[in-house]
Amino acid sequence: MVQNFDVVIIGAGGAGLRAAVEIPKEYSCAVLSKVFPPRSHTGTAQGGVCAALSNMEDDSWENHAFDTVKGSDYLGDQDSIEVMCKDAIRAIMELEHMGMPFSRNAEGKIAQRNFGGHTKPADPNDPYGKRIPVKRSCYSADRTGHVMLHTLYETCIKNQVNFFSEYFVTDLLIENGVCKGVVAMDIATSELHTFHAKAVIFATGGYGRVFRITSNAHVGTGDGFALCYKNGLPLEDMEFFQFHPTGLWKLGILVSEAARGEGGILKNKDGERFMVRYAPTVMDLAPRDMVSRAIISEIREGRGIRGSDGTDFVYLDVSHLGKEVIDDKLPEITGFARTYLGVEPTKEPIPIQPTAHYAMGGIPTNVNGEVLLNEKGDVVKGLYAAGECACVSVHGANRLGTNSLLDLVVFGRRTGKAVTDFIKTADYAPISGNEDERSKKIINDIFNKNGNEKVVDIRTELQDTMMNDCGVFRNEADLKRMVEKVKELKERAKNISIQDKGKVFNTDLIEAIELDNLLETAEATVNSAYARQESRGAHTREDFPKRDDENWMKHTFAFKDENGGAPILKYKPVVVTRFKPMERKY
Repeated sequence: MVQNFDVVIIGAGGAGLRAAVEIPKEYSCAVLSKVFPPRSHTGTAQGGVCAALSNMEDDSWENHAFDTVKGSDYLGDQDSIEVMCKDAIRAIMELEHMGMPFSRNAEGKIAQRNFGGHTKPADPNDPYGKRIPVKRSCYSADRTGHVMLHTLYETCIKNQVNFFSEYFVTDLLIENGVCKGVVAMDIATSELHTFHAKAVIFATGGYGRVFRITSNAHVGTGDGFALCYKNGLPLEDMEFFQFHPTGLWKLGILVSEAARGEGGILKNKDGERFMVRYAPTVMDLAPRDMVSRAIISEIREGRGIRGSDGTDFVYLDVSHLGKEVIDDKLPEITGFARTYLGVEPTKEPIPIQPTAHYAMGGIPTNVNGEVLLNEKGDVVKGLYAAGECACVSVHGANRLGTNSLLDLVVFGRRTGKAVTDFIKTADYAPISGNEDERSKKIINDIFNKNGNEKVVDIRTELQDTMMNDCGVFRNEADLKRMVEKVKELKERAKNISIQDKGKVFNTDLIEAIELDNLLETAEATVNSAYARQESRGAHTREDFPKRDDENWMKHTFAFKDENGGAPILKYKPVVVTRFKPMERKY
């Protein structure tokens, strides 16, 4: 079945919906989602979305930009960062006008709170001297992503956007640098649909499910990354994957940075506030990569707490904040602690450990969401990307908390506007009508395989080894072993079989396709990490402990080798405008 739309958006999270809002009603717009749209992963974002509104204290977009560049360990492209931080203020106001219910301060303005890595100069006359935390994060209790997602979804419904819920994209149609559309499977029936489009926007989220302990939902399997990679497009900076320092012990469910923004304290087994050793100025409000390394270091040095399952954790203590603050500002995360760990946060500390959280790298784009064909900046006509699956490189080597929701709305909006301008004069690229043949073959092969390998076994082994060998700390031996492990798992995956041979809501089939996507993203990640011989942001090489600006102040572009070998790695310089690289201290 072939369906024609001016614009097809893959993914119904914050970026996809914000882009859809910008498409005028006179153009047809379809949004495809693996899940019912309000169940998209944006809904799990808790702590806030940042902008220099100055509602609580003086602030500026320049402060925000400096923090983002410094937080990125100077790998973020500064021209893109300036666009995001300048546009942040308008982006928040637009959300408020759509009806997003922000928490309020005593004056009735949008409330703001502290968040890790967000600062301002202690002395306004010395902007690069000592810096102190600033209240920049706009929030809705600790359910900010949830209310943002629902606000955008309701706006899309008002704008008569066409939704295709529980559709799984199986192929991206590109020929001679031109995007023609996508092929997607209706999960309910396994029927394939070709969506012929003038423009396609990928907003498919992250790939945290490549790791064992993750805050990502089960749908976070890197589908957008893998489809671009398999179609000859590059993936940028895949070695940089953020581990959020505070995931619930054993489960990885996120305990928002908002807890520390409100005054929560990290403690080791001796009850010591250990962050004073690692970031004496901002302590618990240091950037995420630094806090994650600090937690793992405490555990390695014997100051962690051993759990009943033999794994280690540290404590996040919010009990001193009082029941009123906890119930008013942190109701969801403290509820998780009660439900899943049986801990009462008003009286006892919460066991936490780092959890795989966010991909800084992804599908390379420019500031208008156009997907790059190569490291030279050429673009794929009609193909766009926004959100976590995209890499505008505003996050560089490490994303600051609350910049993810900002990335969604700023670049989702810009992408929607760019697509609108494009489709005004664009025509449909011709198609033959049999564009679904490749997807049919993939599905039929999975149904017909009778191998002795199980999807769950390969996926679990991938997740375990990625966590151990490509996690918070890395080294040459572990990464080399991981490169070989991914090769091995890809070979074994050719010999899988599934039990369910039916066509109705076949989750076995979906998981088999998702496994391939996870393996592709893992391949790009581990090979990019193995090649980068320095420590920068979330990429910490114990054998190369220093940042090396002379040799590695550049973005990695990983291209899939059509002959099945290791990815082909190319590089692109980082854009530096006003902020010169300096040592990263807090």
